Amino acid sequence: MGHLATLATCSLNQWALDFQGNAERILESIRQAKAAGGKFDVPLSYPKLSPEFSGSSSSHWEAGAGYLKSISSLRIGPELEITGYGCLDHFLESDTALHAWESLVDILNDPASMDILLVPDIGMPITHRNVRYNARVISFNKTILLIRPKLSLANDGNYREMRYFSPWKGERVVEDYYLPRIAHKLTGQKKVRIGDALISTLDSCMGTETCEELFTPNSPGIGAGLDGCEIFSNSSGSHHELRKLNTRIDLIRQETLKSGGIYLYANQQGCDGDRLYYDGSAMIIINGKVVAQGSQFSLAEVEVVTATVDLEEVRSYRSSKSRAMQATRQPAYERIEVDMSLSKDSVEVDPLISPSPELEIRLHKPEEEIAFGPACWMWDYLRRSQQAGFFLPLSGGIDSCATAVIVHSMTRLVYKDVIEGKNSQVLKDLLRIVGEPSNSTWRPSSPADIASRLFHTAYLGMAENSSPATRSRAKDLAKDLGAYHLDLNIDTVVNAVTALFSTVTKYTPQYKMYGGSWASNLALQNIQARLRMVLSYLFAQLLPTVRGRNAENAETQQPGSLLVLGSANVDESLRGYLTKYDCSSADINISKNDLKKFILWSSASFSLPVLKDFIDAPPTAELEPITDTYTQSDEADMGMSSNTLLDNELSIYGRLRKIEKLGPYGMWSKLLHTWGDTISPQQTYEKVKWFFRCYSINRHKMTTLTPSYHAEAYSPDDNRFDLRPFLYPGFEHAYKKIENRIAAMGVMGTKVLEGVGAEGKKTV
Repeated sequence: MGHLATLATCSLNQWALDFQGNAERILESIRQAKAAGGKFDVPLSYPKLSPEFSGSSSSHWEAGAGYLKSISSLRIGPELEITGYGCLDHFLESDTALHAWESLVDILNDPASMDILLVPDIGMPITHRNVRYNARVISFNKTILLIRPKLSLANDGNYREMRYFSPWKGERVVEDYYLPRIAHKLTGQKKVRIGDALISTLDSCMGTETCEELFTPNSPGIGAGLDGCEIFSNSSGSHHELRKLNTRIDLIRQETLKSGGIYLYANQQGCDGDRLYYDGSAMIIINGKVVAQGSQFSLAEVEVVTATVDLEEVRSYRSSKSRAMQATRQPAYERIEVDMSLSKDSVEVDPLISPSPELEIRLHKPEEEIAFGPACWMWDYLRRSQQAGFFLPLSGGIDSCATAVIVHSMTRLVYKDVIEGKNSQVLKDLLRIVGEPSNSTWRPSSPADIASRLFHTAYLGMAENSSPATRSRAKDLAKDLGAYHLDLNIDTVVNAVTALFSTVTKYTPQYKMYGGSWASNLALQNIQARLRMVLSYLFAQLLPTVRGRNAENAETQQPGSLLVLGSANVDESLRGYLTKYDCSSADINISKNDLKKFILWSSASFSLPVLKDFIDAPPTAELEPITDTYTQSDEADMGMSSNTLLDNELSIYGRLRKIEKLGPYGMWSKLLHTWGDTISPQQTYEKVKWFFRCYSINRHKMTTLTPSYHAEAYSPDDNRFDLRPFLYPGFEHAYKKIENRIAAMGVMGTKVLEGVGAEGKKTV
């Protein structure tokens, strides 16, 4: 043992098309990578490197006043980090490719990138023979070593890479790439190699994977590892979904457990201009052991993760004969040679440096992921939208409660960073958002103090329909969070609109309990919901002025406005249980799952006992009059439950429809066995049929959804994620097939299950 190398990976909070800001964050990560490693006191007689030392060297030590400092010899960053991952159709523009090259040249020409001991690995779009590729550019000392295009593109769910890029031609295919003039002037190179190749240093061999390639059955690292590649880098633009980090870690660990090797994982972190939050978690893993792990949720713009590894550990791990036999049959990769070493020579060994120890993997609970992921995304959204804060219609129900608690989580994160003083950008952004000058001495005294300046809530009630309990819950929660809260009734506005309608049409709509039709009952509910959103935007635009917020723009004297928050429930949206152009038309919709668990966790973790009142409250829209014998119920209105012995059937429908890609017949067939000990095949059919009817007639509502945080794989969002028609002819063919199956079952197909068998299952 004794070939120690310090390697660096990072998470960057990039912003699509922010070429200047993205380049500066890349350079800052390179600076931090160069400065990585601990400082160790050594005897003054310890041999120092001569100041005139230059040329190719395996050393990565800097002389200091009584100490030597280890610096990283390899730095990798996130996928498409120069442009930002979320450029979408901007990748089709020639300007994007041009500015990417300009940014790369500026980065390579910066003193931070010119240390002879650092290999930067940087992501950007590349056009080769008029074909666009998602690529990595690996360089060394102003020389481009290799352009490595992505082999397998992400083209599912929220990803549409094949709309902009093409996958590379194949494994181990390498060609010449002619550099643009701007790069030729800097590097002196006319052409470089492009393709699936490896980088050979004097002491090791490096290869590259990019995001989706890790998730493929035959990931490139397997073949490269058999051909002697010892260090793998993976640059990702992987967004947050609940429990997705577990999958990433398992895949990396399994790849290196099977074939050995050192794996550097980099990822974007933050909101780069779209509905997604990229959740960082940069890692370094050797032979299945995690030796460095970055944060998953953070407000930092640059986070560098480093580890010192021993290359000999990989060679020892790969000593098995079975691996050697496969390696002898592995087709060879082209290798690009570079005259440098990642580790230091044996004569320069420092006994005070040792390999980084294995770490215990840090994974958040789903409740923590819900609390922190959307909170970080909302902070980026707020500061980059240049607005003055948030406005939330707070109904007293659990959905808007959850949105408010996520804002509270955001203010806690902001307060923590301000108090610790390590992230100056957070304080700079906060001062601007609350209307303080950049040289202000104001500092928040608590998360509630921050909320009092940027978070605004309002209870928009109806005297006849709204209960004192919901009004009280909304007021108490706003007080505990520190929000600026308003409590008002909107009866006069609703009555004015309905009176106008009656005057024009000579028809007076009535609630069903007063003899009205189904249509008039629904119309009276919807007008309340839509007017609440209209009023929300009025308050959001003028409240900063009313409260005397300092003008953001000295020339126009505009104090800014607020972003309107909605409370979209993924399951209810899937069912279509929402009014078009009400909460679905907010600036931001926060989609939530595992709702009650999240509220319970927040009640304890955030010391908010008021939240328990929301958990016990029955869900209701409060859009119909409350009487002694009737209170509107969400579950009754939907005709299905979100919390029954069938274990949240709405979520089950969503996962089967989107994740398992099942239609009515496939869903019934699956649930026939899942629910077979609970309800009959006929009852299962009736539930499936009712769901698909509600889903199909309400699908058009999904075309109007505003940006929402995606934390689940079955979101109904029509915008680029759930691409399905919004006009359906019905599913009669599938229904007939199910009915034939049930008829063939005879009495077992239709009889309601009753009683309990010996194993606790229901029997006929």
